[in-house]
Amino acid sequence: MNRLALFDCDGTMVDSQANICLSMEHAFEKHGLAAPDRHLIRRIVGLSLQEAVRRLLPDQDDERLIEDVTNSYKEGFFEMRQAGGVHEPLYDGLPELLDQLDAAGWVLGVATGKSDRGLNHVLENHGLKDRFVTLQTADRHPSKPHPAMVDLAMSEAGALKETTVMIGDTSFDMEMGNNAGVRALGVDWGYHNADELIAAGAELVAATMEELQEALLR
Repeated sequence: MNRLALFDCDGTMVDSQANICLSMEHAFEKHGLAAPDRHLIRRIVGLSLQEAVRRLLPDQDDERLIEDVTNSYKEGFFEMRQAGGVHEPLYDGLPELLDQLDAAGWVLGVATGKSDRGLNHVLENHGLKDRFVTLQTADRHPSKPHPAMVDLAMSEAGALKETTVMIGDTSFDMEMGNNAGVRALGVDWGYHNADELIAAGAELVAATMEELQEALLR
């Protein structure tokens, strides 16, 4: 069976923090709501968008408002992208890591809280669309840490639990990997710190792409 390396996107492959925070602030303000503190916004990155908005409005039980804020985020982010204002750079060393994994016979996938449109834009912008055999997004699955993304990715990639690794920067990624019964490796250049990742079930937390490569290829 194939060995599958399944990557989160935001905070793991690309640095999208500024775009996410700005879009969330604008979405809240559009509906007359006080914008959340950026620290709180960073805490919910990785969840599906609607679940993220719901957590940022813990005292709000108006599902219509939550849906409206969610849609405003999507619209604002798309408009910002169309205007050329979205910059989501790859973290240093990622292309080289993908090359090394490919050369070692791994198949690659993505499991992200992004939408199909958002993920496709990132991959196309960085010339990575053809590098991944399976792409799982929030458009077709329950929010992390539900294991559905990992389960379908394994099926599409022809991988087993024991040959699959989930790689991410948040506790949601680690919990999703554990819920799916696969290895979970954390990276500490994203949204949650190393202690949080270990507490959420990370086998280890890599501080650099080189450390991540070593953990995967050893």
